[in-house]
Amino acid sequence: MAGGTTLENTPTWAVAVVSFCFISISLGLERLIHLLTAWLKKLGKKALIKALEKLKSEMMLLGFISLLLAATQGPISKICISHKVAETMLPCRKITSITETLLADSSSPAEDSAIPQPAIYDYCLSKGKVSLISQEGIGQLHIFIFVLAAMHVLYSVLAMALGNAKMRVWKVWEKETQTIEYQVHNDPNRFRYTRETSFGRRHVNSSTGTPFLLWTKCFFRQFFSSLAKVDYMTLRHGFIATHFSPSGNVKFDFQKYIEQSLEEDFKVVVGISPPLWFIVVIFLLVNVRGMHIYLWISVLPLILILALGTKLEVIVAKMAIKLGTENAITRGTPLVHPNDELFWFGHPGFLLHFLHLTLFMNAYEIAFFLWITYEFGLRSCYHDKIELIILRIVLAVTVQVLCSYITLPLYALVTQMGSHYKKTALEEQTAKLLKAWHEDVRKKQRQKLPQDKPISPRNVGPSRSKAGQKTDQADAQAQVS
Repeated sequence: MAGGTTLENTPTWAVAVVSFCFISISLGLERLIHLLTAWLKKLGKKALIKALEKLKSEMMLLGFISLLLAATQGPISKICISHKVAETMLPCRKITSITETLLADSSSPAEDSAIPQPAIYDYCLSKGKVSLISQEGIGQLHIFIFVLAAMHVLYSVLAMALGNAKMRVWKVWEKETQTIEYQVHNDPNRFRYTRETSFGRRHVNSSTGTPFLLWTKCFFRQFFSSLAKVDYMTLRHGFIATHFSPSGNVKFDFQKYIEQSLEEDFKVVVGISPPLWFIVVIFLLVNVRGMHIYLWISVLPLILILALGTKLEVIVAKMAIKLGTENAITRGTPLVHPNDELFWFGHPGFLLHFLHLTLFMNAYEIAFFLWITYEFGLRSCYHDKIELIILRIVLAVTVQVLCSYITLPLYALVTQMGSHYKKTALEEQTAKLLKAWHEDVRKKQRQKLPQDKPISPRNVGPSRSKAGQKTDQADAQAQVS
């Protein structure tokens, strides 16, 4: 042992207090998750329940990693390497050699000879080598993994919450589709030039003549008018006309469908997939002094989120350009045609992984900054320049704001323009439509009953008997005559 007090020499009350605190916190967290699950079931949020189950599995994985690190830190610290290998690819400037540091720690005399000092034994130092990673280093790595997972979940929840807050205005737009004014304005018997519609004027002009101008315009548009009301109405009409009714005259809550679809995507975003863990290992590997890798990690999420937002704007613009090319005259609402070919690699789901990677990298940057500050302080070798620290924090906040208020609402709407729809998100909507249709049928049947008197066994007999008597009398008179 490298020093310290074992449980043999620790008061029992101290052991009991620490154990009680850890057990109480764990049970409280488990109870909180149970109450959250029950609340989501009460609200009928099946997708969020699945996301919570995904979060629980991630917590189980973190618990397994924690157990593995705690159980193997002794054997790992006894893996010895040479001094030359240990002094390569260091993240900070080497002040003293590792050999000199270990020798100084092991051979330094006690300051107070009256107090007995425990003998410090280093397994690798006794062989003239150094540990692959010390027990203290394993403990620090342990903390970093937990901080990273917590920041990723926090960033994902924050992005979804802010994005949903931005999309609340869509509820007002959805209610407007049921008004008479909307139906009159989008009368199917009304003919207009495609370029003269609001959707055409917004997207089809001279600035979209070449791919370079189109991408440049869409890049700047995401900052100023990323999502207009006419875009929502037009894409809504195209979705309903493609998957439900060619006329588009269906009472379908498109905003509710988008909300449920986004909840389905959340269970993917909140998790940390094996490729993302592999990226963490790569980042830790290349964190070599002089490369300033974490400055590039701060810039990369910004580049990714801007590229994603521009691509989503380009998809909407291309749908408008294609509509103007195929149909010079528009009848009623401009009808766009969803198509997978508009997306990267012909797969709308790829954008979700793109967004997932951006959120994770941004969370990694903040988690690493907080971990370094907690373990080594602001004046550590990782934070050699205060200007770079401020720049990294500003970039991280900027990416989070762009992702929540601009890119996420765009993603939620534009990804519905694929060739297929999400069946799980339509289950509740379909059930409501079937229920409404059933109620309409029953209402029409009730309206017909007073006009056509119901026939019952009680009034069938007498009415038919009287009619039979009249018929018999008429036949008898005919025979007499």
